[in-house]
Amino acid sequence: MSERKTLEAEVKTTGPPVALGKRIGGYLYVHRSACDALDETAKATLSVAEELAGEVDWNVAKLSLEGSNVSLLFYSHFFDSAFPELARSYRIDLANETMRVLDYPEGSNRPVLHRKELLLSAEHPRYAEYAQLTAALERAGLLHNSHAVGYGRQWQERLTTSGYCVEGHTLVVADSEVVRERSEVQRHRTALRRYSLSRPMQALARHGYLDGRRVVFDYGCGRGDDLRLLELNGVPSSGWDPHFRPGAEKVTAPIVNLGFVINVIEQPDERVRVLADAFAHAQELLVVGVMLQGTSAVEHAAFGDGVLTSRGTFQKYFSQEECKTFIEDVLNIDPVPVSPGVFFVFRKEQDAQAFLEHRVVNRVHLQHLRQRIPVCSHEERTEAIYREHQSALDPLWELYLSLGRAPHQDEVNNLDGLLEHFGTLRRALSFLKRYHGDELIAEAAQSRASDLGIYLTLQLFRPRQLFSKYSLGTQRDIKAFFSSLRMARESAATLLYSIGNPDNIQADCRAAAESGIGCLDDEQRSLTLYTGDVERLSERLRVYVGCATQLYGDPQAADLIKIHSETGKLSLMIYDNFESKPLPLLVERVKLNFRSQNIDLFEYGDEYPSPYLYNKSRYVGEEFPNYEEQKEFEHQLAELELFDLSGHGPRREKFDAALRNLRLEVQGFELVGATDVPLLDEPCGKYHCFRDFVECGETQAKHDIPNIPKEPESYNALAQLAREVIDPVMDYFGGIKLTYGFCSRELALKVSGRNDPSRDQHAGYEYNSRGNRICKRLGAAVDFLIEDEDMAEAALWIYEHCAFDRLYFYGHDRPLHVSIGPETNKLVVEMVTAFNGSKIPKVKKEPSVWLKKLLKGGIR
Repeated sequence: MSERKTLEAEVKTTGPPVALGKRIGGYLYVHRSACDALDETAKATLSVAEELAGEVDWNVAKLSLEGSNVSLLFYSHFFDSAFPELARSYRIDLANETMRVLDYPEGSNRPVLHRKELLLSAEHPRYAEYAQLTAALERAGLLHNSHAVGYGRQWQERLTTSGYCVEGHTLVVADSEVVRERSEVQRHRTALRRYSLSRPMQALARHGYLDGRRVVFDYGCGRGDDLRLLELNGVPSSGWDPHFRPGAEKVTAPIVNLGFVINVIEQPDERVRVLADAFAHAQELLVVGVMLQGTSAVEHAAFGDGVLTSRGTFQKYFSQEECKTFIEDVLNIDPVPVSPGVFFVFRKEQDAQAFLEHRVVNRVHLQHLRQRIPVCSHEERTEAIYREHQSALDPLWELYLSLGRAPHQDEVNNLDGLLEHFGTLRRALSFLKRYHGDELIAEAAQSRASDLGIYLTLQLFRPRQLFSKYSLGTQRDIKAFFSSLRMARESAATLLYSIGNPDNIQADCRAAAESGIGCLDDEQRSLTLYTGDVERLSERLRVYVGCATQLYGDPQAADLIKIHSETGKLSLMIYDNFESKPLPLLVERVKLNFRSQNIDLFEYGDEYPSPYLYNKSRYVGEEFPNYEEQKEFEHQLAELELFDLSGHGPRREKFDAALRNLRLEVQGFELVGATDVPLLDEPCGKYHCFRDFVECGETQAKHDIPNIPKEPESYNALAQLAREVIDPVMDYFGGIKLTYGFCSRELALKVSGRNDPSRDQHAGYEYNSRGNRICKRLGAAVDFLIEDEDMAEAALWIYEHCAFDRLYFYGHDRPLHVSIGPETNKLVVEMVTAFNGSKIPKVKKEPSVWLKKLLKGGIR
């Protein structure tokens, strides 16, 4: 290794800095050793924060210049590390006297500290040493755009890619050998731990290749997670990896998986060798998986024809077409795309054609036909023959329906038993046609001809095949339904050209929506539907969707499909737990442009928050799992009248905030009361916060009792009371004065004799010392006064416009008591003063009549 050049520079300190500490975005950072030099106000603020935090480890104070909060930070190895990492933060809210603790685990991408000398006093013995390093970093341009390197991995990547390293507190230039050592690609670090099958393996499972009848060899198996999961599911498998399983044998197998291997190889010629070697070990099928370049992909340092990530790994991001072309050039075989970045490469063309044909089989209609098989006949002799040979005839009938044509002898499994009684296969088929009728056969033929026509239409995108290259079954189908391959291709071409007319697509989309398939958006001129319903579409729309298989792969890998009828585009949306959530989150959206042959991949997560899918029932049918529960959930949501959900609906954070303000949350397919305890200063209705309802009584203020609800249901009830009574009253009458709200056990002891906690609902859902509810009526209650208003008028308005449980009227100028509860009895009670000064309740049978007389002066 050659000698390294030191970039130290003398920094002459002429005195203390202009101002102590490091200022960033309205905050002042000061090391604990320098806090004595702060002004008296800052020291007093810091002292209050320390008292609130208690005994915690910290070495840097982060003071808000506005004085509203203080953070006590602990940086590991502050003096010994050139760039200390933040290990823990204690954020103290001085106004509310609360503290929030954030941990940054060791090994994670922690925030790092630059220019740490600014946090110290100029008299510190190591001040000059730290300042020299900062000066050297600035001259090298490494601190330019410093916000982009505030975390350890990004900072280390900038140092390494710029050809520098830091030893102690000295910046040095590394020679080429050092750069090479530091930037060496760590391929094995791309092998992340997984707990579900990889995307290539999922594609194999989706198409029935992981049924246990074929051995799978994982070429570049990484840590072996796929192998572990295959073994758990009874699929025979083995694997080899150059880092994790170098001693394992490379074996030939019917199926070979090359999942996310070639995209981590930085040498192009090695990629070619690996792809060819993997295919050489595949007897039937090679599945290739690569990483695609998404629109939200993080930018990394350029390296060869790919990038070098912050973890020291190489990634070659392919486009879908680029990967397809690469496989075709190396293996001289046209690969079949099955999902984004995943391709099937068949060794035999017949197998590829059988796979492509199977993808367009209308399994929905076939199942429908099977369910309609008659079970009886009116002719006794025919019925007797059928019953005698039913075990042999039923499989033949199912085969007849699945083929849509008369099967040949080599396609029938139980031929001997049939021939023994009927003599020939033709007679057995004739008997079945007489027994079941011609109608089902005609429907089956039409369905099978449609499937075959769609398959041949999509084959127009691939190199033209000789008739002999098709499977024997497909050859028979072509002759049965189209007479010849030439006529079949002419029909296919006509069907393909028809999808180029937007009017055709729009008409078919409208017809699909009218028949209950998906949801039509007239404004966007599009149809959105569940992928499981694609087979119910017209031939033209099935071909339109099928075109996606030429660019993208199998659309069934997505959850929803959007057909853009005018623009020649198709969108595929993948959601998190689409079936089991009423509001699934969008995690990936793929937009295919058939005209430009482009794919736009949008991934949602940290950079682009995942949106909710509202009104999921619009896109699925009644047979979809949890359909009734989904409809009921959407009905509950609509009754809240929070947002207009007819379109895309609100952003997720806005929706969540609105639910939280109502103290509601989603559990399964239900909207239920929130199960957490909120902060007192969180909103409770439109005009108040929870603190207003717990600190509004004179007794509470006099004795300074915390009076804080402990049960989440109490907060939920207060929010409901505010929403259903207090907010409407304020909307109509204006400002009100809350005089008595929530009453805890502690407060009830101080107001004993003036209230009845077991009946008046001020106790909410709280428990007594015996573990029983204080008030069995549950709910919540509040007393309030509208100054300069007759409270009888307020009582009448509440009775006519609000849902409530009990309303106690004490007088025209006295506070009104109103409560809500599970029963919503709308009981109006007049509190009459007896001779001894006690209050006697009188329930009003006709509250509206009584209150109106009260307002007219007829009652005093």
